[in-house]
Amino acid sequence: MLMRTDPFREVDRLAQQVFNSARPAGMQMDAYRQGDEFVVHFDLPGVDPESIDLDVERHVLNVRAERRSPAPEGVELIAGERPTGTFSRQLFLGDTLDTERIDASYEAGVLTLRIPVAEQAKPRKIQISGGDSGRRQISG
Repeated sequence: MLMRTDPFREVDRLAQQVFNSARPAGMQMDAYRQGDEFVVHFDLPGVDPESIDLDVERHVLNVRAERRSPAPEGVELIAGERPTGTFSRQLFLGDTLDTERIDASYEAGVLTLRIPVAEQAKPRKIQISGGDSGRRQISG
């Protein structure tokens, strides 16, 4: 199971509205289950794929990326509305997910992660023996 928790996200959003802050927002994401895997999409437009760093430690997935300004050094910046800098996000992954087989791809400014459900978390048949009727299977 994918668990979503980011206690400061709402506070950051409110601070941006109140103070009209130009501080970069966090990575926007969508997550859903599709069959036997969870799919997570992160919006990272303008990010060099080489700057994306993914790691998992104790069922916590850390995503870090850096977006550099396209303006060369020493120029006079007339408008700088696109957020730059380092962005990070943590996802807390339940122990029912197989963190050893995460697949990551980056296309058109979207980082996509596919996280399979662990084999031990999938439904399986259990054989029961004994009694006069022999063996039978029960789904579990």
